[in-house]
Amino acid sequence: MRTREKLGAAFGGSDAPDWDALEESLVLADIGLPAASAILKALRKDGIGSVDILRGELLGILRAVASSERAPIAPPRITMIVGINGVGKTTTVAKLAARSAASGESTLVVAADTFRAAAQEQLAAWAERIGVDLVEGAAGRDPASVVHEGVQVALGRGVDEVFIDTAGRLHTKRPLMDELAKMERVTARLVPDAPHEILLVMDATVGSNGLSQARQFKSTLGITGIVLTKMDGTAKGGVVIAIAKELGLPVRYIGVGESADDLLPFAEEDFVDALLN
Repeated sequence: MRTREKLGAAFGGSDAPDWDALEESLVLADIGLPAASAILKALRKDGIGSVDILRGELLGILRAVASSERAPIAPPRITMIVGINGVGKTTTVAKLAARSAASGESTLVVAADTFRAAAQEQLAAWAERIGVDLVEGAAGRDPASVVHEGVQVALGRGVDEVFIDTAGRLHTKRPLMDELAKMERVTARLVPDAPHEILLVMDATVGSNGLSQARQFKSTLGITGIVLTKMDGTAKGGVVIAIAKELGLPVRYIGVGESADDLLPFAEEDFVDALLN
């Protein structure tokens, strides 16, 4: 049974919804128990509800943290991409760089994942394909030094946009997380207020465990938003509701495929409709 059908059954035609069934439906949509409970509390104010009212509540949560237009920043504008292993960080960097280049901005990608040789090769292939500059470091090199070099190259060339790829980090491993914080500090020393974005890439299939990932990354880094990948499968991605509710982090983009064009700006209404349907 689809989420919307379950919700319809929960609301039914009675004077009050079946609150337990409604809570179960929200949890099964990966929204998580705390966020689901908060949503139900809001719905209970009137004692009645409908799927449309729930839709409005979910939209309200996402819109409350939605980012406004990007403020003008003197170049280079620096974006760091972080996340655990296997979520699609390198591909996301390439897609962001492709969007930047397509808009006419000079673009540089920095391959600061010095632990996985395949990541450097993958990003080099992408950079050649989409026509952007690349700075990479030798295997085993200190990632922060690669970031330092990349930012200096960007400053020297007058580059508009810089996208930094980083190695996958288990959010529970403090030394690895501290290394990301070191990269953040390096960019800040070279460019005021940098990095201007730190995007946490998350796999939409991860479910409610994504909240603990986001919580740990946010405790270490100045995370500014989420990129939700693998939305082309059966994933619901409802965890972003919980992340928005608890951590105040917006979704910036969703990944729906492997090509350079398969990174879409997040649209709250489309997302909620897909979640309910």
